[in-house]
Amino acid sequence: MIPAIFLSLPDLRCSLLLLVTWVFTPVTAEIISLDTENIDDILNNADVALVNFYADWCRFSQMLHPIFEEASNVIKEEYPNANQVVFARVDCDQHSDIAQRYRISKYPTLKLFRNGMMMKREYRGQRSVKALADYIRQQKSDPIQELHDLAEITTPDRSKRNIIGYFEQKDSENYRVFERVANILHDDCAFLAAFGVVSKPERYSGDNIVYKPPGHSAPDMVYLGSMTNFDGTYNWIQDKCVPLVREITFENGEELTEEGLPFLILFHMKEDTESLEIFQNEVARQLISEKEFLENSSSLYLTYILENYTENSIMVLTQLILPQERKSRM
Repeated sequence: MIPAIFLSLPDLRCSLLLLVTWVFTPVTAEIISLDTENIDDILNNADVALVNFYADWCRFSQMLHPIFEEASNVIKEEYPNANQVVFARVDCDQHSDIAQRYRISKYPTLKLFRNGMMMKREYRGQRSVKALADYIRQQKSDPIQELHDLAEITTPDRSKRNIIGYFEQKDSENYRVFERVANILHDDCAFLAAFGVVSKPERYSGDNIVYKPPGHSAPDMVYLGSMTNFDGTYNWIQDKCVPLVREITFENGEELTEEGLPFLILFHMKEDTESLEIFQNEVARQLISEKEFLENSSSLYLTYILENYTENSIMVLTQLILPQERKSRM
């Protein structure tokens, strides 16, 4: 029998999401300490960066340090180039401005960055060397499925949002931009690509990107902007991959609250698709021009704890919690 261990927590912000098996060998890894002077330069030049936001007084932050360091050693052996993968940390007591910038309100928090852009989904997996190393390996894997026959396009999973790129060659700036966007948004869309002879029938006007929405009735959409312009390509694909109306589930509820956006929620029965369609159309009509503003808003917002009365629909609002920004200052 494994004895139970009870720890006195100095602050509820110090939390351990999962049980940790803390077995490690002391290592001498160099974890980059970030501050206001170096954070932008280091993160902007890193293909992938995993950042540990911690507080020294937090027991769980102390427990994570050697695990984080050993995971860094394991990954550095596989990705030795300095900018391929970076493991870094931020002392949130000494650098409260950085903690506020990234809306850190609990410790330790692990955030993933790609070329300086923070991913919305923080790391919520097990705090172990193997789990952290596997997570980084997954992030370094190719997010794009290559098509070897255009017949494969007729059988994509239409329950998902599909982004398909048609390129003359893989070694091109067009594809490098597409790949960079796919690395950021692969959790929201399925990315596919075809090259050379395979893609030629779809490249009648040059390289292009096509969005295939869920379902079989909605028409495809073609990107008309410059494919070498990262911001334009990213914004167009993000608009297709991250809809204005999203379903709240127990799996994504906490993640959505951490985006920092206000909530407008429709409570509906699972079979009531008519109300859902009306709601989606009205939201699109009212807010489509304000989407970019909303996505970049840092204003106060409300977080809700919800109970799920049906398999897929959130039905009851049970508790209203303090706005997140106010909570982080408590």
